[in-house]
Amino acid sequence: MAENNHLVISDQNFSDEVLKSREPVLVDFWAPWCGPCRLVGPVVEELASEYQGRIKVGKLNVDENEQTAYRYGIRSIPTIILFKDGRPVDQIVGAVPKHILKKMIDKNIVSN
Repeated sequence: MAENNHLVISDQNFSDEVLKSREPVLVDFWAPWCGPCRLVGPVVEELASEYQGRIKVGKLNVDENEQTAYRYGIRSIPTIILFKDGRPVDQIVGAVPKHILKKMIDKNIVSN
């Protein structure tokens, strides 16, 4: 399910949307009560627009999807993980500036 420019990722659709994706997938693990998550949210939206067609971008609410958050050892939020070929290839924990996230994406994907 898409919301704005990002996918809403859940325990139920994680495998199909992330692990089986042909494109790299940037997943923002967040919660509505998390202040730093609310700061990163608009940046994630911008990245979804800027990288449209090259990567998928999704958000996973850790309060509603504890199984996936537990599986990937999410202890602090926001945690942003880039998946490629069904595996996590890079991650950032905490609210960081947009250029840091872009650097992480750019070093892990082949530009079209």
